[in-house]
Amino acid sequence: MHHKERKVTQKVYGFVGLGNMGGPMAARLVAAGYTLHVYDRDQKAVDAVVAKGATAQASARAVADASDVVFLSLPDGKIVNLVVSGDDGLAGASRAKTVVDLSTIGPDAARKAFATLAERSITYVDAPISGGVGGAVKGTLAVMVACQQALYDELLPVLQTFGTGFYMGQDAGLAQVMKLANNLLSATAVAITAEAMAMGVKSGLNARTMIDVINAGSGRNSATADKFPKAVLTGTFNVGFAAKLAHKDVRLCLAEAEAIGVPMMVGAAVREMLVATTAICGPEADYSDVARVVEDWAGTKIRG
Repeated sequence: MHHKERKVTQKVYGFVGLGNMGGPMAARLVAAGYTLHVYDRDQKAVDAVVAKGATAQASARAVADASDVVFLSLPDGKIVNLVVSGDDGLAGASRAKTVVDLSTIGPDAARKAFATLAERSITYVDAPISGGVGGAVKGTLAVMVACQQALYDELLPVLQTFGTGFYMGQDAGLAQVMKLANNLLSATAVAITAEAMAMGVKSGLNARTMIDVINAGSGRNSATADKFPKAVLTGTFNVGFAAKLAHKDVRLCLAEAEAIGVPMMVGAAVREMLVATTAICGPEADYSDVARVVEDWAGTKIRG
């Protein structure tokens, strides 16, 4: 038994994608004492994690050739597909037997990645995360996982470096559906809070008082509890999550809902709000810029 436990702890891990979420998560793995090989196209992002004790590799494939388990934290399904099945993709790895995908890519892309890797006897684990950059730094993320129960049990100790694990079932795509449902709610909270706050402020209410009342009442949500106090009342608009990524998540959610026959009239309105935000504020717009768009349209400022 002791020998088996020792073998599990000696596994070597890889991490591909060291962005806003991936960087802090990789750093947490190193801090927890795991051996980690990393790759990202952004050399600065690589250098930051290497300075903490990770080993840099020249490509995603090189990471998979040096590791037993590879984590992915990438922007979308197209990039995950490229990293998995491109000429120099993970599917050809000589060592890695498990790929744990922390990205939000939608159920179709997750099922595709699973099938591609299964052909090479590599197991794809659908494991999107929620909790923002702060959660990634502090290790308080929700990690939604779809894979065989035995594999989930085996991975759980390392996943707990990132936060709390939730087992969603064994089929790839199930964890993506859970993540999309969560992010639909998150985006809706941002959009509707912007409208309610703009109305109150333009009528003469104090923005900080409004937030305090809402958080003490039945209107409380993730936007009033965290995003608006941090990024809108301060005028910094720096949640650290791109509006275009929020749009991608809502779009994927609506596509899944349409495919299975679930109406999403409110979701459709939220999607259009995110489209407008990126169109008006530019491709680098922050998630909280939704409120800036409503402010401009309303001719008022939601400030503390």
